Amino acid sequence: MNGNLQRLADVGAVSALLEASGLSTAAADVKAVLLARCADALAAGGAAKYAAAWAFFVPGRIEVLGKHTDYAGGRSLIAAAEQGVCLVAVAREDATMRAVALDLNDRCEFVLSPDLAPIPGHWSNYLQTVARRLARNFSGALRGADVAFAGDLPIAAGMSSSSAVMVACFLALAAVNRLREREEFHGNIAGAEDLAEYLGTVENGETFRGLVGDKGVGTFGGSEDHTAMLCSEPGTIAQYAYYPTRLERRLPMPAGYVFAIASSGIAAEKTGDAMEKYNHASRLAAEVARVWREATGRSDPHIAAALASAGLAASAERMRAALADAMEKELLARFEHFFNESEEIVPSAGDAIAAGDLPALGRLVDLSQKLAEGFLGNQVPETVFLARAARELGAAAASAFGAGFGGSVWALIRRDEAERFLAGWAARYRGAFPLPAGRAAFFLSGAGPAAMELGI
Repeated sequence: MNGNLQRLADVGAVSALLEASGLSTAAADVKAVLLARCADALAAGGAAKYAAAWAFFVPGRIEVLGKHTDYAGGRSLIAAAEQGVCLVAVAREDATMRAVALDLNDRCEFVLSPDLAPIPGHWSNYLQTVARRLARNFSGALRGADVAFAGDLPIAAGMSSSSAVMVACFLALAAVNRLREREEFHGNIAGAEDLAEYLGTVENGETFRGLVGDKGVGTFGGSEDHTAMLCSEPGTIAQYAYYPTRLERRLPMPAGYVFAIASSGIAAEKTGDAMEKYNHASRLAAEVARVWREATGRSDPHIAAALASAGLAASAERMRAALADAMEKELLARFEHFFNESEEIVPSAGDAIAAGDLPALGRLVDLSQKLAEGFLGNQVPETVFLARAARELGAAAASAFGAGFGGSVWALIRRDEAERFLAGWAARYRGAFPLPAGRAAFFLSGAGPAAMELGI
């Protein structure tokens, strides 16, 4: 449903809509102000105040568990953060897209075309990658849009700010062009899980059903981030498996608890050297599957499919034997991490949440963190310290999350102790790592709602 820019000036009414959708009052108030800023920026750029407009909120994601499992067909426990990206769009009559990134005080302009050549490492890469893929996947001319976006999600903090921008860009262009009415859309995308998987391929460049892929943004990831953004429900943690994306169960957020999040100040950017480290973990998982296929003659596309081929225990032992024969210690470590994280820790942690057994959850999350530090090797001293300090300060559970090599740590904290906990956690971090602590952010989040279009 589209409204107009003028209606976004009513911050109180917009906040009420957001709160009714599942955000806390405080989070809804912040987003309403951000959306008003976006509308003001478009008006300042020449859009009429009564111009038809679309407004969206896309959350960041909290990966409770499931480190580097999604692109190998594994499981994760995910929730939507209450922090995210707000975007407002006004349709154009031509194929031009003009975007204003308010948080960066920067703008870009380009034409929606299948031949777009985005600039790697620049924020416009994410928008242009979406525009190029849509121009290739949806026949006929597409209308452009003027968009402005802003957020309260830390950038390059492992909470998927870049994916949130891509999802918001897609939602805007889909609305302006009524893509959901197209045969290409409903012939390939049946629901939110399908859309999340499609947008994962927009990012990684793979083909999704009849929607042909291209280069993507350069990272070889999966669709966990997009699933959390598009499929979450307020107050719940969801257990998903991937390739294909499928919900296994929803679990209630532990009563009286909230996520405390520390953005370490060490950037978890998927560019340059950081992109290579991320992609190395992905390539190792793909190589494990390749060794399996050569050893067995099967065609299983990823590790999870291999493990499902002949019963979990038997397949795991056969996988270990194949990797030992190949004399690939790094691949064996990558497999052991996946097996423990996806097949043992995630389901057991889900059981612990369902039973309200927080001590068991804490032990399982501690094990996941230890395996990330050892087998996966995607942790830095700052995230290791933050996870351990959180536990020492009384968190029921705590773990680094996301791609790693920097980024953020979540801690599960009693709501009535959360502010005191945040202050103590930040103080400890400043004492141990004063330089990155100057760039760090400490904040709270409930398990929030999925991405939404506001009925303004």
